Amino acid sequence: MKKDKLIIFDTTLRDGEQSPGASMTKEEKVRIARQLERMRVDIIEAGFPAASPGDFDAVRAVAGAVKQSTICALSRAIENDIRRAGDALQPAQSGRIHTFIATSPIHMEKKLRMSPDQVLEQAVKAVKWAREYTDDVEFSPEDAGRSDLDFLCRILEAVILAGAKTLNIPDTVGYSMPEQFGALIRNLKSRIPNSDRAVFSVHCHNDLGLAVANSLSAVMNGARQVECTINGLGERAGNAALEEIVMAVRTRQDYFPCESGIDATQIVQASRLVSGITGFAVQPNKAIVGVNAFAHESGIHQDGVLKSRETYEIMRAEDVGWSANKLVLGKHSGRNAFRTRLTELGIDLGSEEALNSAFARFKDLADKKHEIFDEDIQAIASDEAVISAPEHYKLLSMKVCSETGEVPSATVRILVGGAEREGVAEGGGPVDAAFKAMEAIVSSGAELQLFSVNNITSGTDAQGEVTVRLFRDGRIVNGQGADTDIVVASVKAYIAALNRLKSGLDRLNPQL
Repeated sequence: MKKDKLIIFDTTLRDGEQSPGASMTKEEKVRIARQLERMRVDIIEAGFPAASPGDFDAVRAVAGAVKQSTICALSRAIENDIRRAGDALQPAQSGRIHTFIATSPIHMEKKLRMSPDQVLEQAVKAVKWAREYTDDVEFSPEDAGRSDLDFLCRILEAVILAGAKTLNIPDTVGYSMPEQFGALIRNLKSRIPNSDRAVFSVHCHNDLGLAVANSLSAVMNGARQVECTINGLGERAGNAALEEIVMAVRTRQDYFPCESGIDATQIVQASRLVSGITGFAVQPNKAIVGVNAFAHESGIHQDGVLKSRETYEIMRAEDVGWSANKLVLGKHSGRNAFRTRLTELGIDLGSEEALNSAFARFKDLADKKHEIFDEDIQAIASDEAVISAPEHYKLLSMKVCSETGEVPSATVRILVGGAEREGVAEGGGPVDAAFKAMEAIVSSGAELQLFSVNNITSGTDAQGEVTVRLFRDGRIVNGQGADTDIVVASVKAYIAALNRLKSGLDRLNPQL
């Protein structure tokens, strides 16, 4: 008997971006969207067009770039929001509008200051406005987990009648338990008279570490769409991790009554891409995509796996895209080989000028580093995306001195709005001195919230990838830099973060 289709709705570009410091540029969103398309994700939620002109442009760019997946835009149940969403989706071959309004007593009373009847009326209006742009409309009752069940049934029945084809039930604050959340889905499907006319979806947050468990419980009780993100990225503690949902359903086909159409071999590539762009490193023991996910140190485990993989592995590493690092390019590789590898990795730099610049940086790296891996190429592409963006600050040169028994010092020369400036400072170490030298020039007033260093590949000649997170006036931004010299990588990351602060683009993010 043919199993039901489990629709995978990825919201990395929308809810994932709500992680503090995880904001993405338009070009970065397009790169991730294309990787999600290669992975055969059914729905890609590209953003919230009414939030800002930048978000509108990003959704429109993704809608124009992706052909195989449906592109979704989020909107509040407000006419202007919905019209902005509809306009942003115009280039999409397949578009969906996802509209939401809060339905819990505390949200209706304290936040919306609306009565239940007013909320129901507004929800119906919103779905009808959205239907002017597309037949594919999704409705979410925000904070459904704390909503009155009778009212939830009323409003969902009404929006189905108005034309909503997908009903998303979010556990907005990550409060539900798996058995409880599964029962909620089961009760809604049985109590709503026209529930058979809509697909039930779930969007679970991970505040108690139960987002994946709650989502899978919902699937066992009739949900046929799961909203999730790469690496579990998202607001607060994050969302249900796409890779865990997909592989749980795939690995336990004896248990689940449905299957997804995801190409699982693209999962690791998607994880690395999102991690590289956002600067959110994946923990080594993270299920599916952590570097230790298929590693065995115990002698007993190693012996068992060598005799038969199935003794300790329930999945094959290659099925999700893991493979041994191998030399892909070197110092004698040509421009065409470099371009081809970028294409194979799903990287589009957007212009011939950017390609030439990236190739020059590749050649420079090849002179410093004997083996060039895919991760190195991805780091070059990420750096190139930063470099090709408008820059107010640009690194010209730097010199650091660090000697046992002496106070480290740094001299940094940067362009500030086209004018060359130099800063000199001492610090607790070469990186600290370099940061202070830059601050002596720019006086940003920003607070350094995160300084993270990861090696991109193995070996003492590996590139170091640095993430810097800055906070100022309520805004949090990430900057990233990569180089075989960790101090240079740190300065690149700091300047990238300063440029993002300078851009001054504030975001308005709804929570689901």
